[in-house]
Amino acid sequence: MIRKAYAYITHGERLLIFSHPDSPEAGIQVPGGTVGDGEMADDAVLREATEETGLTDLCLRALLGETEVWVPKLQQRHQRWFYHLEYAGIPPERWYHAEVYPSDGSPGPIRLEFFWAPLPDGVPELSGGLGRMLPELLVLLGLNEG
Repeated sequence: MIRKAYAYITHGERLLIFSHPDSPEAGIQVPGGTVGDGEMADDAVLREATEETGLTDLCLRALLGETEVWVPKLQQRHQRWFYHLEYAGIPPERWYHAEVYPSDGSPGPIRLEFFWAPLPDGVPELSGGLGRMLPELLVLLGLNEG
């Protein structure tokens, strides 16, 4: 089983999401990646979020939940942890960042375009089931009664 950690990074009432300008078929995603051997998921989510976004003022706030999914395209089962992280700095509205060493082993760098989506209703559908824990995030932030 492949272990993955994903970050719902917020700044105020906005969620950080990204697209792959060179591979639009990848859809809209949130930062995350593979948990290394011997690595704790909460350490992995901070590492992955920093590597993918280039942001360093990230604070781990909460574990939102854990799921297991079958990924047909990869023929793999994934154990996924979803975390709420908060960005404490003053972020740009939109930026590009290159992930130099993708955790899936694909050749890097991969160019990513980051932008903020307003919560609770401005987040587009996230690819690959990455929106699974958004309701939990909204409850935690007091933006949905649950």
